[in-house]
Amino acid sequence: MTSAAPQSERVDPELESQFELAFAPLHKRCLGQAVGALFAVLVVSATVLSALRSPERDYPMILLRSFFPGYDVSWFGVLAGAFWSFWLGFVVGWSFAFLRNLTLAITSFVFRARVELEESRGFLDHI
Repeated sequence: MTSAAPQSERVDPELESQFELAFAPLHKRCLGQAVGALFAVLVVSATVLSALRSPERDYPMILLRSFFPGYDVSWFGVLAGAFWSFWLGFVVGWSFAFLRNLTLAITSFVFRARVELEESRGFLDHI
């Protein structure tokens, strides 16, 4: 009867470090701030371009007023839009990181439980 090597000895260390990096948990606050900053930059640049290009035709951008209180295609509206879009982006980024981390944790728990169950399946045969 041959003894099989444990699973950790059969995995290439470089591959294992790459897997650890790929499946590392995301930092919720950092991802929220990054996505919030991206949303804010997008809304500010779109508002400024719309205000500079055609100040009398603000139809597409004025629809953001439904979602962002105080928003308008003006210089004050740029600040209101930046604030509300940053807040929205933060919530989206934080929620994405939270759900990804939760999904990875549950999946990891299930896989480890299955492996441990499979390894201990023949335990009573050796007694």
